[in-house]
Amino acid sequence: MSQKISTESYKGVRDFYPKDMFVLNYIFEVWKNTVKSFGYEEYNASILEPAELYKAKSGEEIVNEQTYTFIDRGEREVTIRPEMTPTVARMIAAQVKELPFPARWFSIPNLFRYEKPQKGRLREHWQLNVDFFGVESNNADAEIIKIAYTIMKNFGAKEEDFIIKLNSRKLIKDLYNYFSLNEEISYKLSKIIDKKDKISEDIFINSVEELIGEKSTDFVRLLSSNEILLNTLGNENKNVEDLVILIEILEASGIKNIKFDPTLMRGFDYYTGTVFEVFDTSPENNRSVFGGGRYDDLLDIFGTQKVPAIGFGAGDVTTRDFLEAHDLLPEYYPSSHLYIGTVKEEFIGNAEYLASALRAEGINVTVNLTNKKIGDQIKIALKQHIPYFLAVGDDEIKSDSYTIKHLQSETENKVSISGIVELIKKTE
Repeated sequence: MSQKISTESYKGVRDFYPKDMFVLNYIFEVWKNTVKSFGYEEYNASILEPAELYKAKSGEEIVNEQTYTFIDRGEREVTIRPEMTPTVARMIAAQVKELPFPARWFSIPNLFRYEKPQKGRLREHWQLNVDFFGVESNNADAEIIKIAYTIMKNFGAKEEDFIIKLNSRKLIKDLYNYFSLNEEISYKLSKIIDKKDKISEDIFINSVEELIGEKSTDFVRLLSSNEILLNTLGNENKNVEDLVILIEILEASGIKNIKFDPTLMRGFDYYTGTVFEVFDTSPENNRSVFGGGRYDDLLDIFGTQKVPAIGFGAGDVTTRDFLEAHDLLPEYYPSSHLYIGTVKEEFIGNAEYLASALRAEGINVTVNLTNKKIGDQIKIALKQHIPYFLAVGDDEIKSDSYTIKHLQSETENKVSISGIVELIKKTE
């Protein structure tokens, strides 16, 4: 006897049963409706990309440790996409002379990373990607952050449920220059700062000291105080001025839950300016929900003209965790409005005819195709959460009138076909 295959899914990925798919589609719907309200257009691409695309800009940790990479039958090194930004940059570069700018694009791709599965982080997830190309000013940064804020509000979140952490890679670069740090040390320091919240304070301080020695005390002091940092770099510093202006624009538009955080780095190497994260304030889920930033130089790897860009990615896993933590998950309801039962198998044809007439009027209908008794058919409808039930038999066919029952309230109405449509549409 051959060994039975396990019913478990691959480690770190998910099966979406109907109720799970219902939540996922709800998340997609809120995402899409929100970004479309800002005038963004949808695009897509294959999950397969040349591995060199990620080696050029994503960062060593992602390329060396987290990608699903293989050699195909044509001896090409291929990666299953771990993120979407390099792909959209490639697409923009491919038609940079034909596309009208500014360009506002979005997509909801499936992404894959080989990493240790844990709360909020799996080996695959769906991610909303929103990108704005062609505008260098703070207004583009503000629009992207407004979209992120609006998404959270459209999920039903209150302002106190989340904060938007904000930083500037340019500002941090000024800090490195203030301490006369070379490019190699600055890069390593950025990686340490990015992990600050995941390691102890002692480990963080020791790691900084190993890199910059006696300068570490002052460096950590500046990094720990927003006011001291900004005062040290100077009010006349353009990057300080840009950050202050961005915060003023956001506050003027009604967004008050913003916090400047100089330790916010974001992991990708391609970020060049503004970086931000939407952070959950719930004690049960105190973590980043999603984030993004400006990546003005990413198109350089394709040898095309410079196109300023800013965007963010929001994952379905962390989004669902946020909704659960704040009791904002939608209540499940099935796609079917009505279950049509049959008194006997011989009435299935009549039931199908009735179903076709109702579907033409926009009613979603499930038809019984079994020889089960009416009581068992009702149980099936209840288990599937279908709200209405009616049965087709001799009396119904002769009178062209049907007793429709709302299964939860157990109320009944005797109606015609048009009455069925009116009743269901009234209670949708």
